[in-house]
Amino acid sequence: MALNKPYPASGSNSLDPSQTLHRTSPDAVEALVQTCARQHPTKNKSHSLFALVSADDSYPAIPLPNRPGATRTVIQQKRQPWGLAGGTTQGCTSRRSMPITYLVVGAGTLAMPSAMSHMGVLLGTFIIIWSGITSAFGLYLQARCARYLDRGHSSFFALSQITYPNAAVVFDAAIAIKCFGVGVSYLIIIGDLMPGVVLGFNPNAGDMPFLVDRHFWITAFMLVIIPLAFLRRLDSLKYTSLIALVSIGYLIVLVVYHYAAETHPDRGQVRIITWAGPVSMLSSLPVVIFAYTCHQNMFSILNEIKDNSPASIVGVISSSIGSAASIYILVAITGYLTFGDHVVGNIVSMYPANIASTIGKAAIVILVMFSVPLQIHPCRASLDAVLKWRPNRSQQHASSAPHHGLLPTATTTDSHGSPTAPMSDLRFALLTTVIITGSYITALTVSSLDRVLAYVGSTGSTAISFILPGLFFYKISDPESIHHQRLTKEDDDVGADSDNDTEDGFEPAGSALLESVASVASGTSGVGGSSVRPRYRWRRKWRWDLEHIEHGVLRKLSLCLAVYGMCVMAVCLVMNTFFIVTH
Repeated sequence: MALNKPYPASGSNSLDPSQTLHRTSPDAVEALVQTCARQHPTKNKSHSLFALVSADDSYPAIPLPNRPGATRTVIQQKRQPWGLAGGTTQGCTSRRSMPITYLVVGAGTLAMPSAMSHMGVLLGTFIIIWSGITSAFGLYLQARCARYLDRGHSSFFALSQITYPNAAVVFDAAIAIKCFGVGVSYLIIIGDLMPGVVLGFNPNAGDMPFLVDRHFWITAFMLVIIPLAFLRRLDSLKYTSLIALVSIGYLIVLVVYHYAAETHPDRGQVRIITWAGPVSMLSSLPVVIFAYTCHQNMFSILNEIKDNSPASIVGVISSSIGSAASIYILVAITGYLTFGDHVVGNIVSMYPANIASTIGKAAIVILVMFSVPLQIHPCRASLDAVLKWRPNRSQQHASSAPHHGLLPTATTTDSHGSPTAPMSDLRFALLTTVIITGSYITALTVSSLDRVLAYVGSTGSTAISFILPGLFFYKISDPESIHHQRLTKEDDDVGADSDNDTEDGFEPAGSALLESVASVASGTSGVGGSSVRPRYRWRRKWRWDLEHIEHGVLRKLSLCLAVYGMCVMAVCLVMNTFFIVTH
């Protein structure tokens, strides 16, 4: 952006972004801050200067005073580094962690007691915590990968274009498998719970056999789901998140209440330390992994979050996964201790027909009924992308990227960043019909919720949660990669400018945030530039935002996560296919 004119006087009512500020007095600097505050008000006045910068996609140069005869730029790149988001940082973590917690906690909660019955209380608790840690690490690697992409345009598809262009089909296939499996699990939940709901409202409903037949209720609810599945837009169904939060909260209260207030007369054996064996444990492990899978939505959260500093992102991930792990452990232990080894894949279906359990079952049925179309839509889009995929279709993007950005942005993209083209009505109808028919037949044939979740967790969840994040970060963070060298150089330049300004007695508002940017280059001095601070400060001192971890160690851990995901996928698929566990 051209900078040619002197900055207006303090009494000016408007600020022209094309104007420049040459070497000025402190009064003129104060006038700049006040004018920015009037035009771009923020809760934190010290960030008002950066709020102006954030408002423009092509960040204008911010000249610094005390530089005779010249102006210098603090921020020149469109890619906004972590920690430079304008606006206040207070409360961002708590506001964002709740939606992520909703994305994490879902149908997997119902199968947690059944999974623990195969592992025992001690091992089951450890597996839930371990799966939460590995899933959180996958989310953290996605956040680290987002630093290499343009701010607001992070996605799995964007990463695949600069790492493994042909891997885009793997992600699309994983999304299709996961959404299809989740949709089938929702239909199974409807078939399991509706007979109990009917008996709760009318004890004599058993006189008519079809009212307690799961096949009848799955077919009946499909008549409501099919019209919704053929809609091209489902904006109104986004508000079902509130119903989901209420339903999950009520489920927790219901499970804990029945454990504390009632003693089940036919409770099976309860294992505290012992387990049912390696086959049972490995067959149930994907259920726990599936319960934490929200990685397909992580980049959308990173694109929308206001405070994208490392500490804020780590706080969001840890609070969300920690909350989900606490819910899973509570429901798993109390549900398992209530029924013992007799617990089934859907814990709610085991409770007697009374007012409390009937309301809970009805709420879950309503929730999953509107959630099935929400699963069909991304499944259809991903299936369409898989059918259109051709090898090496995106290789040209790697060489055509403009110099100022790391990745070209598509004009129209889906929720996962993949470029989309309008789907013809015939293709739209055919794909929707195939998905609905396959889901319906599978739900009628398979009645075990935990078995469906085990297959989905073994395939789609492991690929999205472990394999792809690990491989993508390992590839893009290679010290020899041009993307890593460019990122390191840019962040070193920002850190060097901040240090020079501090030495000259001028510390711009938000300079404390600039310090966190330099941590991106920790452990990578000598590649694209040198570190501007002593290395021991970033490597030896533990930091909440995990910026103290050496770059080489983080790359090795990411590779280990990818290998772990491949092993879990292979072993658990074999166990669930050839060693099916029955109660």
